[in-house]
Amino acid sequence: MSVAPHLRLPPPDRLLSSRTGWTRAHWEVTADRMLDALVPYATPGLAQYRLPGRSSWSGVVSDGLEGYARSFLLAACRIAGAGGAVDPALIERYATGLASGTDRDSGESWPELTDCSQQMVEAASIAVALHETRPWIWDRLDARVQERVVDWFSGFVGGRTWDNNWRLFQVVSEQFLASVGAPHSRSDIESNLDRIEDWYAGDGWYTDGDGRNFDYYIGWAMHLYPLLWSRMVGPGDDGGRTAVYRDRLSRFLEDYPHFFGADGAPVHQGRSLTYRFAALAPVWMGALADCTPLAPGLTRRLASGTMRHFAERGVPDERGLLTLGWYDTFLPSTQPYSGPASPYWASKGFLGLLLPADHAVWTARELPLPVEESDRYTALPAPGWLLHGTRHDGIVRLVNHGSDHNPPYDPAGDPADGEEDPHYAKFAYSSATAPESAPHAAARGIDNHLALLAPDGTPSRRGRVHPLRCEGRTAASWYAARLPGDEQRYRIATTSVLHGPWEIRVHHIDAPEGAAVREGGHAVAHTERPVATSGPGWAMARTADGLSSAVVALYGWEGATGVDGAGAEVARAEAAGAEVARAEVARDVQSNAYGPYSAIPYLRRDRHPGGRSIQVSLIALSRDTLHPRALRDSVSVRVAAGGTSVVLAFLDGTTVEVTD
Repeated sequence: MSVAPHLRLPPPDRLLSSRTGWTRAHWEVTADRMLDALVPYATPGLAQYRLPGRSSWSGVVSDGLEGYARSFLLAACRIAGAGGAVDPALIERYATGLASGTDRDSGESWPELTDCSQQMVEAASIAVALHETRPWIWDRLDARVQERVVDWFSGFVGGRTWDNNWRLFQVVSEQFLASVGAPHSRSDIESNLDRIEDWYAGDGWYTDGDGRNFDYYIGWAMHLYPLLWSRMVGPGDDGGRTAVYRDRLSRFLEDYPHFFGADGAPVHQGRSLTYRFAALAPVWMGALADCTPLAPGLTRRLASGTMRHFAERGVPDERGLLTLGWYDTFLPSTQPYSGPASPYWASKGFLGLLLPADHAVWTARELPLPVEESDRYTALPAPGWLLHGTRHDGIVRLVNHGSDHNPPYDPAGDPADGEEDPHYAKFAYSSATAPESAPHAAARGIDNHLALLAPDGTPSRRGRVHPLRCEGRTAASWYAARLPGDEQRYRIATTSVLHGPWEIRVHHIDAPEGAAVREGGHAVAHTERPVATSGPGWAMARTADGLSSAVVALYGWEGATGVDGAGAEVARAEAAGAEVARAEVARDVQSNAYGPYSAIPYLRRDRHPGGRSIQVSLIALSRDTLHPRALRDSVSVRVAAGGTSVVLAFLDGTTVEVTD
């Protein structure tokens, strides 16, 4: 794709932006289109924007406030970034909305700020927007309106938030109160900032609350709000915190570009993905806080590449709106708290407009992303992730051995406790694919998962991930599998080894006799039905635009006990007439954010012998042509007596030893 179907953009500038063609003007046009598109959905007093789409669990009034608050943040970036030189109607719209929203007799007033209420989230966006636009909005408000706004925000003082990133909403909101001389609680601010220290995991990574909650909230919340707070406090009044936050964000940004494919797509992992280009927030904040390790040309190339990626795929849509989904509306990728205006947290992706037009991020020539320069392997021990990007097809893959979005594990409890979420529980994610997330598909649990299957086909769930190690090109974890009617827990330990574009998974599997074992590769999806092919020990699905996903049996799937290469094992089984692993492609519809037709290659061993087994597979995802049968011969597997170690030998002479 090369055209944004629903935006009238300026001509591309290939001299300044050789990779994307985008300049600051493209960003301003996009922001203006998104803001103008909201006007028909405003309530008479402009305090709410009631957009079409599914309501959240908070109700229509809260959803309307969300439309105002989140779009106000976008408007603030536009207004402040232009020094107030925007259409006066834009400023007036949001000033009028403040007056109406805080007037209890207006008929469209905002809900009061009560403990753990959704309006706490929205208040934070309003606080940030008011701070950034102070000369053009707050300072010009009637004193009575200012008093009503302060009164509304005062609901935060002494209030209780959820014990995660929500604490930071209280921080910025009460700091805004402080900045305008209104009553506030310094204790609220300090205790919440102290609390996030408990969640710092090192190397620039936080977890979003207790547990192993690693996702894009780390960038667009845990790093963002502390530094937005720093922009509000007076010089010398931050208690030395700003320097800490700047150092942590700088470290985080060293690795962050590795999450983005050459086409600008972020890796599709975690919740609230309908916020889309909010993933750019930490990149822009690094420049705003003058702490980024990224060259200005790389900052803009990354940000513009992602914005262009979505624009070319119809975001915003023909109405100029952001819908609940990824490219188009796709509700399974959302959460019950998401309403029709929730996607406008994407406004955080426009924070770069706060930088002046002559800042180096807007004037430097674009530089390539890491994946555009060479194949890259990045180990992130804090979240337990491996990233590997391949230059020839521009895909970034994330191998997950650490994030599960569950409460902290109690060693005295059940190791299988925890809920399975397809956006956290999978072995792998990528910038070119999404997990099967519709309820019916998630229940099948095929893609990027190794499961024991009950007689009725019910799969075991990787609800809680127990990390083991993550370094170099190797990461490992285990999960406790449970089957219906069976009180026993079965340990499934998996080590992922990266080699070239491939992921080799070595599984040490405890299972009851007769249980089936199934493993799936990446789900690929498209507007057209993917092509499915399979053969002895391999299966592959390929989309109309050339994205292929394959899974190949390397060892242990046929029940053979030899220690030759995988090809020899399969050939020996075939020659003897023995059962070879079932290799098939599962299909589904309306189950994937990337398209209505999806397909997943998978392997299945119908009868486990009981006890401990070792099974090894190769997972491939590529825009290049894949030859799964040849891939089967690309790795030889040797298992030591007793299964104490597994040695992988590749054709280039590389060997890797894996122990459980």
